[in-house]
Amino acid sequence: MLNHIVLMGRLVRDPELRRTQSGVPVASFRIAVDRDFGNRETGEREADFIDVVAWRQTGEFVSKYFAKGRMAVVSGRLQMRSWTDNQGNKRTNAEVVADNVYFGDSKRDNDGSGAYNGNSYAGGNNGYNSRSYNDNSYAASNGGYPAPAAPAAPAASDFAMLEDDDSELPF
Repeated sequence: MLNHIVLMGRLVRDPELRRTQSGVPVASFRIAVDRDFGNRETGEREADFIDVVAWRQTGEFVSKYFAKGRMAVVSGRLQMRSWTDNQGNKRTNAEVVADNVYFGDSKRDNDGSGAYNGNSYAGGNNGYNSRSYNDNSYAASNGGYPAPAAPAAPAASDFAMLEDDDSELPF
């Protein structure tokens, strides 16, 4: 069976970091995910609000580097949770248990207002300014956080102009 979900949305509020009785960190947060289509009557795009839970190092990472309005890309699995409330009613909630959480924008692109500015979409600046963290890896590149120095771009003179001749193509 396959249970894998990938979502991209903005945090509705700051993540809440708690610890279990045995000291395991767990962060919970909610993201607003825009639908791909607009409302038929108004034409406005609606959003779905999805609860996310991140455990251990992933949870600590989210609580440290994410805040309300930041774009997050969450990869994980969908899980149903059932409980009985104080009045004895059965309740059910769907939530995403995050395996990986990635920045969907860069710190420079996000002014804290949560507004989309045209540059922060799917990795911010076409992925060159993105970061990700999971329990096994941490990848970073020049996004406003401490990171190793990036290699210098080649000089313009290192590039050769290509001819627009298709006769040498092998297909």
